[in-house]
Amino acid sequence: MSDNILEVRNLCKRFPIKGGILGREIGAVNAVNNVSFTIKRGETLGLVGESGCGKTTLGRSLLRLIEPTSGEVIFNGKNIIDLDANGMREMRRKMQIIFQDPYASLNPRMTIGGILSEPMEIHNLFPGKEERKKRLYQLLDQVQLPKDALNKYPHEFSGGQRQRICIARALAVEPEFIVCDEPVSALDVSVQAQVVNLLMDLQKELGLTFLFIAHDLKVVEYISSRVAVMYLGNMIEVAESSELYGGARHPYTKALFSAIPKPTPGKKMDRILLEGDIPSPMNPPQGCHFNPRCWNATDKCRQEYPEVTNESETHQYKCHNPITL
Repeated sequence: MSDNILEVRNLCKRFPIKGGILGREIGAVNAVNNVSFTIKRGETLGLVGESGCGKTTLGRSLLRLIEPTSGEVIFNGKNIIDLDANGMREMRRKMQIIFQDPYASLNPRMTIGGILSEPMEIHNLFPGKEERKKRLYQLLDQVQLPKDALNKYPHEFSGGQRQRICIARALAVEPEFIVCDEPVSALDVSVQAQVVNLLMDLQKELGLTFLFIAHDLKVVEYISSRVAVMYLGNMIEVAESSELYGGARHPYTKALFSAIPKPTPGKKMDRILLEGDIPSPMNPPQGCHFNPRCWNATDKCRQEYPEVTNESETHQYKCHNPITL
């Protein structure tokens, strides 16, 4: 069995824009543009970038919650893009997602017992009544919720507790890979730490693999084995967490990380302020898409899109004129 649980090859997602009386296509948004990467079994790949860069679209495309336009998603040796509805249903047992908003992702008319039982019923797991009940109690114990939660409704829980319920729902079908789509962004800071630590404990206990999408760069550094940076639908830098945070090569990554607050009071922050707005994904700039905002851009950056450069076996970036270490 391969060390990689997931291999993504040249994945694209294009959203057509239609207008006029006849609804003809007048443009397109390339939300995910020719993205390739791998995730090893048992690791956490953090995915960061500004709002609108394509992180959530990429995460959902991996599970075919959004159908990719082109490319390959190889999960456990199978290209899930080629699977029919029945094959995809079986595959989804092993691939789950935790959504960003715990208030919107739980059905308010269902009890917690019903919410956790539903995926088991869909996949015909734990068919016996006593076996099902034992599994429900096990799930609640894993996410540190009391047994009497089964008969309650989502509105009776806090945001942090609801997100624990969402985690339990994802675990109900015994998955191997989970997309965590900003799972702590809607929670208080103190609760964020509890949920992140819970995810890390569950990963060790169950051997899970995570794609962890987030805005909070310190949370990503804490939980991730490796980190990938996206900009305007492209993955521009990938490296081991310690290697990337200590030696980013792409100017955008450097600017992004400069916004992390420093823990030392009174210490001056070397903040890099980017000029201009993010270009429209409908009409990205020629050459490197970051060049209009980049202080390090050259004529080559404005004319040619950069190929992947291998800094090391674990560190790749796309930049003609990288930051000097």
